Amino acid sequence: MSRNTRTVREPEIFECAKALRSQHKYSRIGAIGFCFGGWAVFRLGAKGVQLVDCIVAAHPTFLEKKDIEQINVPVAIMAPEIDSMFTEELKAYSNEVIPTLNVAYDYQYFPGLTHGFATRGNPNDKSEMEGMERAKDAAVLWFRQWLRNSGKIK
Repeated sequence: MSRNTRTVREPEIFECAKALRSQHKYSRIGAIGFCFGGWAVFRLGAKGVQLVDCIVAAHPTFLEKKDIEQINVPVAIMAPEIDSMFTEELKAYSNEVIPTLNVAYDYQYFPGLTHGFATRGNPNDKSEMEGMERAKDAAVLWFRQWLRNSGKIK
């Protein structure tokens, strides 16, 4: 984890997002962050940064209240019931603060599932596989909704 701190990775993540617009000329960009990537997508969509047009975060890790307070693009969160990283306190804080920020917000709750469900679901566990599928479908729908540009997804 020490080589993947915010201080180390944030500048690289920001440069990547900037390059998508400047070098590759994408007009609309969405970002999805699983686990450790959760804080990063919130930063990409933060006030004064806004390097992306919408975000999805699934079972975010190291997300801080200030990240939640600063979001300024449409945000979807996929939250498992059992998660020591995206705590009950952070879940409640997200649901309290984000609706006051004048951004589109979708909160998806996954009862019975644990941290990592959207990327590491057990293929032999029906509820985990259904959770992974539901999370994927919700993310795709979110991106389709917020990344449309003249009827085309970029």
